[in-house]
Formats: sequence, C-alpha cells, structure tokens
Amino acid sequence: MAVRTSINNISFYLQMFENSVKSRSLPNAKTIHQHFLKNNTIYSSVILDKLTRVYISFHKLEHARQVFDEMPDTERKNNVLLWNQLIRAYAWEGPFDHAIELYVQMLQSGVTPNKYTYPFALKACSAVRDVELGKMIHERVKSELLDDDVYVCTALVDFYAKCGLLGDARQVFDKMSKRDVVAWNAMIAGSSLHGLYNETIGLVKEMQEVGLRPNSSTVVAILPAIGEACELKLGKAVHAFCLRRRYDGDVVVGTGLLDMYAKCECVDYTRRVFDLINVKNEVTWSAMIAACVACDSTMEALEIFDHVVKNDAHVSPIMLATVLRACANLTDINKGRWIHGYSIKLGSVSYLIVSNTLVSLYSKCGIIDDAMTFFNEMDVKDTVSFNTIISGCVQNGDAGVAINMIKNMRLFGINPDIETMIGFFPACSHLAALQHGACGHSYAITQGFTESTKVCNAIIDMYSKCGNVDIARLVFDQMHKRDLISWNAMILGYGIHGFGSEAVSLFEHMQTAGFDPDDVTFICLLSACSHSKLVAEGKHWFAAMIDKFQIAPRKEHYLCMVDLLGRAGLLNEAYRFILRMPFKPDVRIWSALLGACRIHKNVDLGEKISRNIQILGPESTGNFVLLSNIYSTAKRWEDAARTRVLQREKGFKKSPGCSWVEINGVVHAFVGGDRSHPQWLLINRRLDELLAAMKTLGYDGDYSFVLQDVEEEEKGHILLYHSEKLAVALADLSLTTVAGS
Repeated sequence: MAVRTSINNISFYLQMFENSVKSRSLPNAKTIHQHFLKNNTIYSSVILDKLTRVYISFHKLEHARQVFDEMPDTERKNNVLLWNQLIRAYAWEGPFDHAIELYVQMLQSGVTPNKYTYPFALKACSAVRDVELGKMIHERVKSELLDDDVYVCTALVDFYAKCGLLGDARQVFDKMSKRDVVAWNAMIAGSSLHGLYNETIGLVKEMQEVGLRPNSSTVVAILPAIGEACELKLGKAVHAFCLRRRYDGDVVVGTGLLDMYAKCECVDYTRRVFDLINVKNEVTWSAMIAACVACDSTMEALEIFDHVVKNDAHVSPIMLATVLRACANLTDINKGRWIHGYSIKLGSVSYLIVSNTLVSLYSKCGIIDDAMTFFNEMDVKDTVSFNTIISGCVQNGDAGVAINMIKNMRLFGINPDIETMIGFFPACSHLAALQHGACGHSYAITQGFTESTKVCNAIIDMYSKCGNVDIARLVFDQMHKRDLISWNAMILGYGIHGFGSEAVSLFEHMQTAGFDPDDVTFICLLSACSHSKLVAEGKHWFAAMIDKFQIAPRKEHYLCMVDLLGRAGLLNEAYRFILRMPFKPDVRIWSALLGACRIHKNVDLGEKISRNIQILGPESTGNFVLLSNIYSTAKRWEDAARTRVLQREKGFKKSPGCSWVEINGVVHAFVGGDRSHPQWLLINRRLDELLAAMKTLGYDGDYSFVLQDVEEEEKGHILLYHSEKLAVALADLSLTTVAGS
C-alpha cells in the first residue's frame, strides 16, 4: 500500500536533502531516496524537484533525469527553472545530445523557454556542431525580442564562433547595443580557436579602445593563437601582464601559458611555468606531457605520466592519447601495449581520441596486422580513424589495402577529407595506379582540396611516379601557392624520368621565384643529374651547394654523386671520391658503386668493394646478388656460385623481381616466369607474336642480362618471360580487346 507524505514529512525530507548537499554527502541523499522507494511512498512534486536538484549538484545526471521523468507533466510544465538546471548540467558535462534532446522535449511539452534556457541549449549545439538547431534557436530568440539581451547574444556569438561561422558571429556581435567583457571574450576566443592570430589581437585592441580591460579569461582565449603563430615576444608580454595582474596563480591561466611556451618551442620556460603552478589539474598534467612530446623530450613525457599514474591522479583520454603518441615516436611497443591495457582498465579505449592513437601506434611500430585488427574491432570510427589506418598501410607497404580502405570508407558513409587524399596519393604512387590516382585527382578538384598546397604536392608526386610527368607539370603550373616541397617534387619527377636538363632549368627558375633550396632540393637535383648522366652539371651543383648555398652535404648527397660517376662509367673517380669523404662510407654508398661495377663489368673493383661491404655487414641480399652478377657477366660461374652459397649461409634470401600494370583500375602483378595469371595462355601466345614481330624489325636480345650458365636458346626463353614483358603483354592484350570491341 502506497504511503502519502504529509506536510511535516515533506519539510523533514527537504531539510535532510539540504543537509546532504551542505555536507557533500551523496550516500545520505541516496539513503533517503531508497527509503522512498522501499516504502512505496507517494512523494510530492516538491520532493521530486529537490531530489533532482540534489543529484544535479552531485553531477549524477542519470539519477537526476530518472527522478525528473517521474514528475507529473503538469508539475514539470510550470517548472522552467528545473528544466534549465538539467539542460545546463548536460550542456556543461555531457552527453551534450541529452541537453539538446531535453530542450526539444521541453518545447514539445508546451513549456516556454526563457532567456536563461537558450544559452544552455546553444552551448550544447556548439559542442555537437548542430548548426541547424542553433540557427532555429536564433530565430526563436528574434521572435521573442531577446536579440538585444547581452546574455543570449553572447551565447549566440560563442555558438557561431565555435561552429566556424565567424561571419555570423561577428554579425551578432556588431548588432549588440551593449557588450561586456564576456561578449568580447567569446568573439576573441572564436577567432583564436580557428588560428586567426591577427584578428584575435585586433579584437583585444578594439576591446581596450572602448574602455574594457582584459581579464584572465581574455588571456586564456588569446594564448592559443599566440602559440600557433609562434609569437614568443607577445607571449612573454602577456605573461608579464599576468604577473602584474596576479593571474599567474590561476591554474587555467598557468596551463595556457605552459601550452603557449611549448608551441613556441621554449621547453625551459614551459617547465618553469609548470613548476610554479601550485595546484595542478588533469589539464595541466596533460598539457605538460604534450609539451614534452612536441619538444622532443619524449622520455620526460613518459616519466611525468608514470608519476601521474603512481599518484592515482585522474588520467583523461587526452592524456592517454598524448602518451601513446610519445610511445609511437619512440617506437616503444612494449610501453604502448601496457598503456593500451591500462586504457582498457580505465574504460577509456572506447574514446575515439584513444582508439585512433592506438591504431597510429601499432602502424608506426610496424605491426600493421595488430593495427588492422584493432581498427576492425572499433565500434565507432570517424574520418581520423580511416586516415590513420590508410597512412599506416602506406607506411608499411600495403598500398593496395590502403586503396581498398578508401572504398570501405565511402561505404561506411564517411567522405574522404584533405588528410585522406594526402594519404591516398602515395598509395597510388607505390602501385603506379594511375587510374586510381586520376580519379582521386578529380575528387580533390570537386571537393576544393586542390586549394591545399599539400594535396597538390602529393598529386605531383603521384603523377611523376606513375609515369605522367607532363600532367605533373600541369598541376605544378596551376597551383595557387607553391612551397619548397612543390619545387622539390617537380624536380624529382623530372629526374626519375631522365629529364635532367628540365630539372636543372626548374631549379634555376625556383631561385628566380624567390625560393632558396634546402638539402632535399639538392638530393633531387643531383639525382636528376645522375639519371641523365649530366656529370659536369652534377659536379658544379655539388660544389655550389657547399660554397654558394652553405649547405653541408649529407651521406645522401655523396650517394648521389657516387651514383652519378658510376652511371657515367667513371668508376675509379667514384672510388677516389668515396675515399675522400669526410666520414666513413656506409653499405649504401659502396653498394651504389658495386652496382656500377656490374653495369660496366669491372670485376676487380667489384671484388674490392664487396670485401669492404662484407666488413661492414651487408644490409640486404642485393649486394650478394650484385657481386654474383658481376662474376656471371665475366663468365666466372664458379665464383658466382660460391657467392650464392655464401649468401644462403648468411641467411639472405633473394625476393623475385615484380612488375605490375594497372588495367581498368585493377592492378595485375607478375614475377619472372609467372604462369599463375588467369589469362596465362593468352599472354603466352601474345608474347610469341610480339617476339616474332620484334625480330622482323631486327631485335636480338641482349643475353648479357641472363646471368646463368645455360645455352643461348634457353637464355632467350628466360628473357622472354621477364616480369616486365608479361605485364606489357597483358596490357597489349587489353588494348587489342578494347580496339576490337
């Protein structure tokens, strides 16, 4: 039987609830609530109202909502204040969509919002970027003549600014008849949030010109923009202002200063500010860890994290993501796995910021299978999730998987963004998948991504590596803005296709356009000279790099010069050049000259270089193969066989050469003598036809490339089934089929 509460009991229970709030005792409040439930008490709406507020004060919003929903509709309809309190709690603490849902329910219930309701609802809209509902609220505000209320208008400015609609934010701001510091701070924070440094500083000046003095919230708002712009001098001036106004004791201001100095790469100032913050919150610890990671003090970042864990301080998802990034930078998979387990224990692994960083960690540590497994197990994925796994696949040589992943991304209902395309084009480059790359280029144009210099740089690289250097140049010429990487990519593109003169000409044009070359530019230029055997030009620019441009050569530059001299047949000069190097040559440099010895059949020098490589320790099977091939070219079959035996004894295994061709968007791969293709019989027949046609034109195979002790007829057979010829034959078949149809 239900028990009805009397007026005396109501007063008693209200006092009990009040005491629970004052003593911050949630268990007491719950005990009273349990008493009601146990005795099946029919409690009045006054008690339900009070209990809802109690749970809100203890941040137990689920409990608060349950009690609120038990209130009779008639009572809730007249209680705008309670609706506002619950919407406000969700808008501040989340889930933000609950605040929006409650606001909509409020309207549907016939409850009329007041001027305090709209700011809370707008805050929730900005959190989930619900522009449509935010604009509907704006229209409602106008209809209720609240568009001159400073409190409501400030919330509108904040909403539009956080949603990236700075023009709309400024429009509302300019129409305000009265603007207080909070309104100015909302506009300033919006500009700062979107990295608009000049606009942010301009607003602060305007604010002071109308007689308002910046407060601590103003400082917190402008510091991110100062940090992003690396304006250290102004940052120090703001710090001095904080000291004069005694804002430096505020943990939020201190954390902002710490973050600003970190972005300006002043790690010593960052540490000093951090040490002076007396009471550190989780944001402060996260900011310091992020600062260490950004300033390459990665081990210190992990030490700070260990200190946080040891002291049982709160570890936020942002902090976990930051330390996982530190592990990725160190390729410390053991620590990374431990943090993965710790994230599961905390229940934080479901947060996208954590799960996306875990995918990145496994990818950067070369464990792409684990990255893919974890990615597939993720319940929620966003654009960053797909971008991370795509770039991980490309970095680990799984370009085909990366391209397929973009198709899956579209099926998942997520559209590729700029970062997706920057990861996609290298995958096309790796596979020479021109059709996929061209489709990606078209998509980038329709989406407006080609306004981005980074995207255009990736497109230039893709077309160059797919063999279409003319289109690469067209993209280069049509770019709105070029950076040094754009010039380097185009010079490299010319170089790999043997257009050395064009590469040198573009290099000279680059300087007239006001760009100074860096060390990478000279690697591209010297490589271009090497591929085109422009020995004199290569020597000239190598000397100019040192004398004119004051760039100290790295091993990569010396490697290019050795390759240049070796390709030109100047083997002894290349050998002397290596001996004059200011540092000890590594395996790569000796291998470049060993390759030249193979081409120019210099057995004696090849043997000498091979001995040097053996002392250093061969990096791969390639050096054994090169020496064996040198012996084979000189018909020293026993020496070639002995080298192959030594190769096997040392555990090196030669991977077969692979060639591939893209036909109608499908990549077909072949190895030498490959008979596994479904169209093998047609390919074989077409090879015979092509060989017969070539012989009528005077073709006679160069059998020196067959490095095996077999009869001449067998050598011709080996040459015929080279992987490149198999790929060309399939391509020719597909063209013949298209022409026939």
